[in-house]
Amino acid sequence: MEGLLTQFSLTPSKLVSALHEHLTPAEYSNQPHSNQDLIFKRPEDALKVLQSQPDLQSLTKCLQWLTSNITAFNDFDIRLPGAEAAKIINVLVNDIIPHYWHVWNGSERNSYSHQRRLLLRCLTSIAGIGALVTRLRSFEPETGEAQAIIKIRPEQAPTAQMTDDLVSFLEALLERDTVVDSIWTTNYIDSDIANRRAILWKELISLLAGGRLLSAVAEAQDRHRSTDSIDKQSSWLGSGQLYSAWLGRNIQVMIIHGKDNLTRKHKDVARLLSKALTLGYTDQVVRVVFSSVIAGENKNLDMLRVSLYNLASYEQKNVLYTAIRLVTEQDSSFTQKSGFVGGVAALIEALVADRAHLQEVLVDWLTGNYMNGFNMGIYSRRAVLAALSPHPDLVKKALQKLLHNFGDKLYIKHIPVLQQEGNTQTLLLVTGHVFKSDPDYVRSLVRASVYINAISNRLAASSTRSQFLGIAVGSTVSTLVDPPDKRMSFSIESTSKDEMRQYQQLIETYDCIGSLAELKATVPRTGAPLPERKTKKSQKVISAMSKTLSTTTSKIISIQELSDNSASEEDSLPIYDRADFDEDEEEDEDPTLVQRNKPTAPVYIRDLLVGLNDTDNYDRHRLALLAAPTLIRRKAHFGTEVSSHLEALATALVGLSDKYAMENFQQLRLQGMIAVLVASPLKMGQWFSTTCFHGEYSMSQRLSILTTLSLGAREIAGHATEDAALTSATPEPLFPTQKLPDKYHNIYARNEIAPVTALASQLERTLITPMAAAAADTLAGPAALRVRTFSSRMAVAAKRQKPLANVLAAVVADGFFFPLARLWSLQPRVRGPHNPFMHPALLSHFLKTLALILHAAGPSAPVLPALTAEFFALLLSLRTVALAASPVLEALLFGLLTLLELNAERQQALAEECAKELLETQAWVEGVFERLGGGSAEGERARGLAAGVLVRVRECVERWEAVVRGQVGGLM
Repeated sequence: MEGLLTQFSLTPSKLVSALHEHLTPAEYSNQPHSNQDLIFKRPEDALKVLQSQPDLQSLTKCLQWLTSNITAFNDFDIRLPGAEAAKIINVLVNDIIPHYWHVWNGSERNSYSHQRRLLLRCLTSIAGIGALVTRLRSFEPETGEAQAIIKIRPEQAPTAQMTDDLVSFLEALLERDTVVDSIWTTNYIDSDIANRRAILWKELISLLAGGRLLSAVAEAQDRHRSTDSIDKQSSWLGSGQLYSAWLGRNIQVMIIHGKDNLTRKHKDVARLLSKALTLGYTDQVVRVVFSSVIAGENKNLDMLRVSLYNLASYEQKNVLYTAIRLVTEQDSSFTQKSGFVGGVAALIEALVADRAHLQEVLVDWLTGNYMNGFNMGIYSRRAVLAALSPHPDLVKKALQKLLHNFGDKLYIKHIPVLQQEGNTQTLLLVTGHVFKSDPDYVRSLVRASVYINAISNRLAASSTRSQFLGIAVGSTVSTLVDPPDKRMSFSIESTSKDEMRQYQQLIETYDCIGSLAELKATVPRTGAPLPERKTKKSQKVISAMSKTLSTTTSKIISIQELSDNSASEEDSLPIYDRADFDEDEEEDEDPTLVQRNKPTAPVYIRDLLVGLNDTDNYDRHRLALLAAPTLIRRKAHFGTEVSSHLEALATALVGLSDKYAMENFQQLRLQGMIAVLVASPLKMGQWFSTTCFHGEYSMSQRLSILTTLSLGAREIAGHATEDAALTSATPEPLFPTQKLPDKYHNIYARNEIAPVTALASQLERTLITPMAAAAADTLAGPAALRVRTFSSRMAVAAKRQKPLANVLAAVVADGFFFPLARLWSLQPRVRGPHNPFMHPALLSHFLKTLALILHAAGPSAPVLPALTAEFFALLLSLRTVALAASPVLEALLFGLLTLLELNAERQQALAEECAKELLETQAWVEGVFERLGGGSAEGERARGLAAGVLVRVRECVERWEAVVRGQVGGLM
């Protein structure tokens, strides 16, 4: 046999050796460019830098070059559409914003104000807003684009954080009231072709006023609101009222900044206003756009009138009706003031001017053809009539229409009484106006058949109210045209005399057109301009008021002016913000102690790894540790950046040591390890399991790995909210009476309960409490004598939790349980008698970890029978070890109780598959229960666990015996 085998050696040939000498290592393509080598001459240079994951300095320099081209009006302008601009905008929206905006808009946003301003300026364009809306739309799960992206690249699945970043960026981009005007100016000046300008402006109208932006933000927030456990404040971009008010302010700014010779701008503003009226919030748009006129100010009246006249006829009518309703919807204390009706009439006359079709609209409004005038008070009708008083022919036309409706039999029979009362009031008002200017016309009309038939039809009506209206008109008009001895007289009830006098006063009411100044003096101000500089507190108050106030104007809040004669002159003094530091103290600082190169939070995974490994730089190391959980979770499903560095991240986090005694170091490190595990459960579950047994780590590091596996498994199973407090780096502060003095608290506060121990204790109570309650019910006597309280069906339904999709069940066997259990079983043969995993602290922690993972998988896991058999065998093999160490005994009993509880629905199958194990468990636990003595907390807890295990085992054995007896009885 020895002759059949020929020994040979692997010796590299000369050719291979020569090739290796000429090979050079390839450079990593994603390494950032050196800041000294960055020279931008073409858009391709900026695009290359943006695509190479630039650091903060390189990105800042690139954004500065892009914005400098905007100022210098060079050949390339990122605000104008083009191939190069589209590529750069696409990279900014898809790569730069997801990586950097979360940091720039965070708690240290003041440190990145310059970068924020540069990025916002680059995307303040039609193409930039369109790219942002398109990106936000691509996150919708029902769209074909999102389905295709997720199917091809699952790591590109959108997250709630990505949506929040885009929405917050849009808020910052559109928060100014001049953004639309600046975009129009850029489009008008830099676009030399008229057709090109029209197409671009049409696209912006579709984005802003067509509802694309509003619907995209609202759908994105609604989509993530149900899945996000944190109640976040909704964006104003998703609120129809606040968004319409913002759009109205931008339209108002465009109108104010317009000039008489810019006919193109007036037409574009009219197109934008026309589309904004279709959003469904006409009141908010009209209230803001015409706020100055509604408030009684003459400024910008000509510009507003030009914009109104550029609308379509039906849109002009809609705006006019809305303006009348808004200005007359005031409290009675304001509408009854002298000059109010004249001021409203001046407003209407200022908007209508000499437009014949708008005058006809007022006649239709007054006669009630569109049910508008009758839905408002008498003051609005008086104002409209006063606005028409310079046109006698229109007033007479309105009188004829009102009189015809008043006497129509079908009108009397079918029109609601409230509308008939309004028609009657308007008829008397118009009659009085016409009589003042042309008495002969009224006298001839009263003697005409139309008037006589109207009164006759009213008196002959079956409705008492219709008869009373006919009596009111007949007697009131008769006082104008007939002598005292020939006036019409009717006997009415005493209760109706007061109302009759009110109708008679209407015909004597005559209003004239006043001035807008009178309206300003009577109508409460809709707001006052806000100061340019606002403190954070004032910003919060203003944002809260904007949600509750229905009126929104250009940079104004609703402020009611209160007159106080006793106010001192000090109220007019300006209020300055309180400084956060003393200027004298700042000047006395030592310049040598000021840190110039302050590290920034990492935005890429490669920077995070460098920061975690850089233990010599405290600030950088601390920033990386603070940013690790959030950054890993945010990028777990965004590209392959996390997936390609999972093992490196896990190695760095597991091997970290608290060199600087950082606050909450263990919690932050644990959060980072859990984030790595959740990013790829199957792969990293196996990695953590292997590392726990084969890596050269201390006992505390192995305990942290086991804690990561247990808490990570529960988070994957949907219990992240319940366990959030266990890993929180900022625990809830204790009440002063529940806290030790500082010198003792620093000593004993470190002895906190480990997360796995806390979860095990909580689960113990959850499992044992129902059994204790059942035992108490059994000892309480017959069921007929017990008093029970029944909850309502709605209360029970409110407490019932929605079922969660258990993702852990698919990976628990291969990713968590079997690797841990089988690697542990190999340790005695590998390590011999000096097995560190047999240490009571580590062994008890290991058993609780397996129990928690098994419980997180749930009773519906497909691999539950295999997990049960494996866990049963492992637990029974440790019976001898458990008797020698109380922590191991408690963990073993907890594992048995969890195992039996999960198999409560399949007790018969458990008895068939693990009959021997059940009997051995019952015998051993009975001995343990008898051996354990009470008195100590640990002993009582172990006895409780043993009692729970005995109850579950006996239930299973008794059920199996009943099944066997039934089968045997059936055979006999």
